[in-house]
Amino acid sequence: MAEPVPLVSSPNEVYPEAARAAQAQRWEHLESKFLELYGRKADFISRSPGRVNIIGEHIDYMLYEVLPMAVTVDVLLAVSVSNFSIPTVRITNVNSKFGPRTFELPPTRVLEIDSSEHEWSNYFKAGLRGAIELLRKKGLAAGNNPVGMDILVDGTVPSGAGLSSSAALVCASALASLVANGEEKVDKKELVNLAVVSERYVGVNSGGMDQSASVLGLEGNALYIKFKPSLDAKPVSFPKSNPELTFVIAKSFVQADKHTTGPVNYNLRVVECTLAATVLAKKHELTLPEDNGPLGSTLRGFQDTYFAKQGGTTDHEEQLQKCIDIVKQDLSKDEGYTIEEITKILGISIEELTQKYMTRFPIRAERFQLRNRALHVFTESLRVFKFMHFLDNAPTEVSREFLQKIGNLMNESQTSCRDLFDCSCPELDVLCDVARAHGSYGSRLTGAGWGGCSIHLLGEDKVDEIRRAWKTEYYDKYKPGLSEDQLGNAIVVSKPGSGAVLYKVLE
Repeated sequence: MAEPVPLVSSPNEVYPEAARAAQAQRWEHLESKFLELYGRKADFISRSPGRVNIIGEHIDYMLYEVLPMAVTVDVLLAVSVSNFSIPTVRITNVNSKFGPRTFELPPTRVLEIDSSEHEWSNYFKAGLRGAIELLRKKGLAAGNNPVGMDILVDGTVPSGAGLSSSAALVCASALASLVANGEEKVDKKELVNLAVVSERYVGVNSGGMDQSASVLGLEGNALYIKFKPSLDAKPVSFPKSNPELTFVIAKSFVQADKHTTGPVNYNLRVVECTLAATVLAKKHELTLPEDNGPLGSTLRGFQDTYFAKQGGTTDHEEQLQKCIDIVKQDLSKDEGYTIEEITKILGISIEELTQKYMTRFPIRAERFQLRNRALHVFTESLRVFKFMHFLDNAPTEVSREFLQKIGNLMNESQTSCRDLFDCSCPELDVLCDVARAHGSYGSRLTGAGWGGCSIHLLGEDKVDEIRRAWKTEYYDKYKPGLSEDQLGNAIVVSKPGSGAVLYKVLE
């Protein structure tokens, strides 16, 4: 059943009680700044939050289940439809670091985005382009004659911190563009699917976790997100414990930029996982189905096709364990595979392989780590399955032993991200080690990795101890010179937040 993005009448409906006063002031400032800048009131504000991922890293683009939650930090777009003779977008950011931009909208043509340039307004353009293409697909006039807009952006999701600032901006932009062009009700899942494709216009082979958490987030609940057979999100609450359970997010202050480092990090991992699926399918004489993976086929597609042909168990846990065994047997080269070795297995030329997998988003690698990447994907999916099994069967109030079990799955995830997927960094490893030594049940990186943030599961009674330990054993030692404001914002105690909303500005 379709569920529209909610229309709220006050910021108080969006944020937890402790944040409401500050957020109300922020929204008022955004409206007054818009009036000062453009000489009239905004028509509406679109809002989409960042997210943290509790467990299930780098597996959404292989169509495996994940468990993220929306957070309080977010992106706001104050928007007014403009009436220039040629539809024009004027977009400004309250953060002067991101300069104002103006561009015209080409009627009936594709909105061009230079994905080779790391330009902040490209993320708005990506959401706008996706919205226009959806309107055209629906046969609506606005698809060929989109309106101009004046926009003021205010984002509190730190860029490069692993909290998905890019997805928050793309989602808020797509929502704003649809509403400005006459869509009074925007379906949540339609917005998610639109935003997933849109973010790829800026040069990132994104999966669907970030956009799903940002749009579908529900205050007080994490989300168990499935991508097959279609997008589905189930609210997940954590059981009571004594002391109460909480999540703490700690910044590493190592910048993690998926766009700039994509050819050797994020986009390369997507290619390696896809090639692993393709090689496994070839070895088992299977034809991979086309699916919603960024490159059209996935390890989930291999799993489903293999067991459809072989028969045997339909138990997901048993299937994943079998897939792990298959990888260990069939992808035996620990040192990785050269492009020549891969093309020989697949029976195609280097030119064909490059054209199919490495042209849309260029990558750089001497060897492709098919074994380790596939092992991470299958073992991480198994950890998500076990994590959810524990939560689904949890008693009303859980013991320390229960928390250690789910925490250990998070710890194993961090080890796999570090050793098999090679997406951690020394700073994230230290943050996790320090937290565990001072009482965290589970600690791991969150987001793409290579910097950014870490997430930690602990009892509320351990928050102050771990905060002090991080200051002396990490921030003072590895990041000296941080200001008091930076240190104050480095560690955030977080509860699951709400998702995307729309706010109509009163006349």
